[in-house]
Amino acid sequence: MSFKRSSIIENLRKTQMLDLLSRQKRLDGRALDEYRPISIKLNPIQKANGSAEVSIGDTKVIAGVKVEIGEPFPDTPEQGLLVVNAEFLPLSSAMVEPGPPDEYSIEVSRVVDRGIRESQMLALKELVIEPGKLVYCVFVDIDVLNIDGNLFDAAFIAAVLSIATAKYDKKIVKEGKEETTKVSLPVRLIPVSVTSITIGDNILLDPTEEEDSVHDSRVTITFDEEGRLCAGQKGGSVGLSVEQLFKIVDLSKPKAEEIRALIKKVIGNA
Repeated sequence: MSFKRSSIIENLRKTQMLDLLSRQKRLDGRALDEYRPISIKLNPIQKANGSAEVSIGDTKVIAGVKVEIGEPFPDTPEQGLLVVNAEFLPLSSAMVEPGPPDEYSIEVSRVVDRGIRESQMLALKELVIEPGKLVYCVFVDIDVLNIDGNLFDAAFIAAVLSIATAKYDKKIVKEGKEETTKVSLPVRLIPVSVTSITIGDNILLDPTEEEDSVHDSRVTITFDEEGRLCAGQKGGSVGLSVEQLFKIVDLSKPKAEEIRALIKKVIGNA
């Protein structure tokens, strides 16, 4: 599916948005650094090894994990596989058009994949059965059910929760006999992404679709559990100054800790 916006409507919205932002206000009444409520439902897909449905405001995504046995990539013969794919469902937005995945859905997939991979959330070397021949492959499929901004963070939370709570059948050899035992994936830590946009000189966390449609720039930063920046993605047609980037990091880091605490609480109650 592809995603299209109207430039005429965007220009009208931006004028209205800038007027509100000049008074430090947002259309929905939030503070500029405030997230919408985050709701989480674990294991909505019974046939998946792990799954999660996540809503940020009216944005809703569902992610599922399947663990299968396959061959490793030639350049990483001693690592398991991680493959992330995102798809916009036709009814997720009036702006979603039929067709192959466009650059937006591909970008969501890559941002989630990179954040999980670069944070080293998964110990991929522990997913090797026979080096160079057989490994466990972790497939993460993300379906976007409704779009109202900040797909990156909703998709990231859903993917992380699906991986962190997944169980799969691991083959082991015991006393010369092959057996299977259900185990969790080798999760090392919980990474978190935080997305912000700029409109003029203003920085807004967790943009709605209305806000996102008129942004000058968009930044998604992934933090590991030590608060280190391990991945980032810049979107939009306007560049950022060093001062703006530092300010975005300073605003995003404490928000990442809040979201991580929520994720860990959900995992602890699973």
